[in-house]
Amino acid sequence: MNKLPEKPPAIWDEKTLQKIGDIEQDTDFIKMVTEYNSRYLSWDELRYRIPDPEKRMAIWAVMKILRRMRYETVPYHAIDLKCSTTPGILRSLHIFDQYLSGTIRIDNRTIRLEQSYIINSLMEEGIASSILEGAATTRRAAKDMLRKGTKPRNKGEHMVANNYRAMLYIRDQKDTPLTPDFILAIHRLVTENTLDPAAVGQFRNNNGIVVADPATGVVYHTPPDHTKILNLIDELCRFANTDDDDGVETFIHPIIKGIILHFLIGYIHPFEDGNGRTARSIFYWYVLSRGYWLFEYMPISRIILRSRKDYALAYLYTEYDEMDLTYFIQYNIRCIEEARSDLLSYIEKKQSEQKETFAIIRSIRKINQRQAEILREIMEHSDDYFTIHQIMETHSIAYQTARTDLLRLTDLGYIKKEKLDRKFIFILNEQCALWKEGGKIGNGIQARQKKE
Repeated sequence: MNKLPEKPPAIWDEKTLQKIGDIEQDTDFIKMVTEYNSRYLSWDELRYRIPDPEKRMAIWAVMKILRRMRYETVPYHAIDLKCSTTPGILRSLHIFDQYLSGTIRIDNRTIRLEQSYIINSLMEEGIASSILEGAATTRRAAKDMLRKGTKPRNKGEHMVANNYRAMLYIRDQKDTPLTPDFILAIHRLVTENTLDPAAVGQFRNNNGIVVADPATGVVYHTPPDHTKILNLIDELCRFANTDDDDGVETFIHPIIKGIILHFLIGYIHPFEDGNGRTARSIFYWYVLSRGYWLFEYMPISRIILRSRKDYALAYLYTEYDEMDLTYFIQYNIRCIEEARSDLLSYIEKKQSEQKETFAIIRSIRKINQRQAEILREIMEHSDDYFTIHQIMETHSIAYQTARTDLLRLTDLGYIKKEKLDRKFIFILNEQCALWKEGGKIGNGIQARQKKE
């Protein structure tokens, strides 16, 4: 982002009020106010839609009056936060409540989600969250490193490995209350071997940190004074741990609350580095802790990566406009919607793979379902090699179980065991009758590879 958005005007003068009085019966005026408020446009976005500065000011004034009537106060007492739940946000939350905390169905059939789906999603989240923060790596190289269990070779790969470990950690800690120590533990996980050791797992002790464009030097955000961090974090933990039946001032939907926690970590910026990765990890922890288990399968950072400029603008619009969190909430809701859509497409793809797995079982009859899935995966990636650690990681099984599965497929002649750099690797045996015959299984995989 080369320049900052324009901040909204702080006051409305008599000229603006007169303009409102002159055109309040104008149907186009009312239509624009209604449309732009339903989309919750910022002042900066109005600049490109309403060239006339007086009309723009009048429309903005009415929009703000209507918004202020709908503001809900966020019970985070350290900062004056507010938000609105627009009809679009409410509609999305209803969909999320239906599909992200219950049973997922496609074509009226309940879908069985394999453990390997979660592992893949957690890897994707770790990779995208790292690249968002500047990790110099590719998705393919990073995923290959995680699957094969090779050691990170540079800072970017350390960031990816750290984020993946953090995702596994918060998944196991979803019943743990949020505390400053818990936040520090997450930060320690995401920054190990990427920061000065003195800054890892420690709140910043200076005001030398700003959020800025590394190329242009434009400052986007100056965080609160470092002496306020402990109080702000204590208040954040109180806000996170207070349930809606504990007599709080207002009900906040759990997904909205998770998004607010995400914003607050970014706004407070309590660390020298790794704030974004920590913030997104805490969002995941919170929604998982509130029963939205399908978020384990949804790498939302991958969606944010596609729209990183909008991500930055969502922060700025909120900070510039009276700390109105609706901008940030609306952006994140849109990302969750897209991630949910990606999940459904991913599951449909996996359903096709499951059919191929069952076809393999019917053809061989000497292997179990997991071994058939491993063979299908090796067949699909016939130009690559696989390690015991990779199978262990992908299928979330013990090392010995992964080793036994691979050796079983080797004994049957479907894959070959070779040695590379003092470790065993496994590759597809191209003489494998199942593949060479070009039957339904092989043709099905080849057709899908061409389509992808």
